[in-house]
Amino acid sequence: MLRSFFHWKVFVNLIVALVIFVGVVWLTFRWLEFHTNHGEEIQVPNVVNMKVQQAIEVLDDQGLEYEVDSFKYDPKFKPLQVLKIYPNPGSRVKNGRAILLKVNPKTYAPVAVPDVLDRYKYLAFRKFDLLGLKVGDTIYEPNIQKDAVIRMMFNGRVIKPGEKVPMYSTLDLVIGSGPMRNVVIPNLVGRTVAEAKAIITQNYFELGIVDHEDGLSDDSDIIYYQDPASGSVRDQGMQIDLWASKKTPAEMQSKIQKLNSIYRTTDINTMPESSDNEFIPVPSEEPVNTTPKPPVEKPKTTTNTNNTKPTETKPAEEKPAKKVIVE
Repeated sequence: MLRSFFHWKVFVNLIVALVIFVGVVWLTFRWLEFHTNHGEEIQVPNVVNMKVQQAIEVLDDQGLEYEVDSFKYDPKFKPLQVLKIYPNPGSRVKNGRAILLKVNPKTYAPVAVPDVLDRYKYLAFRKFDLLGLKVGDTIYEPNIQKDAVIRMMFNGRVIKPGEKVPMYSTLDLVIGSGPMRNVVIPNLVGRTVAEAKAIITQNYFELGIVDHEDGLSDDSDIIYYQDPASGSVRDQGMQIDLWASKKTPAEMQSKIQKLNSIYRTTDINTMPESSDNEFIPVPSEEPVNTTPKPPVEKPKTTTNTNNTKPTETKPAEEKPAKKVIVE
């Protein structure tokens, strides 16, 4: 067996196999060099601080690909300025390698405006601060919701919750100052129900019951009665009840009189105030005597030249007036 192993033919086969193996390995590496451009590397150019468009042109000229990624906006740098690249400038990469560009955005990322309507103003301030928004002017407006946010304004226009604005934008808030007291009730008689509703809202009152004569809810019906009456004084936020009909108020006089007997009997706002000690005289029904009274003579005073005390003179007693009978 050992003699057969050391036979010259075995050595020849081993040498042939070794040559074939080395040839295959050499051909493999040559093929890889051909397809991967082994040994052909490009130096990464320095495009930091360039505009992103200028940096892309430089990379294209070098035969390199690129990917653009935005950093968080930094106002210290110019918009669309390249802040960082990877691999770093000066590194050697193969042709076609993608270079990552970190670019400063054009502006702040947009932020959705939070829903703070009808919320307490200080709660709105905190929400704005958490989202990077600023509160500009706080405008107070009469409203029954005291210290609540009524509207939000951005650049002079009303903005709704959910709309997006740039971060660190300034928004103005319209805040309710609370209901006003002793406000005159507007006159709604003769107007349509739609007009009356708008007037009630504009004056910050609340709409109460709306009684339609025909039982239908038609906003074109005409108001013929209201409670409280126009000209009376109430606080904002109070309800105003309305009675409406397709007829004119002049045609509803009988109905108006019935409503007056119910709602106009006592009005605490029109009754005069009286104190406990105030006495209101009751006029007498007896006839008044119009006979003129005779003039009353003034008492005469005498001067005393001596040091004696002056004598007091009593005024003459008035005689009762005589009745004059004219036949």
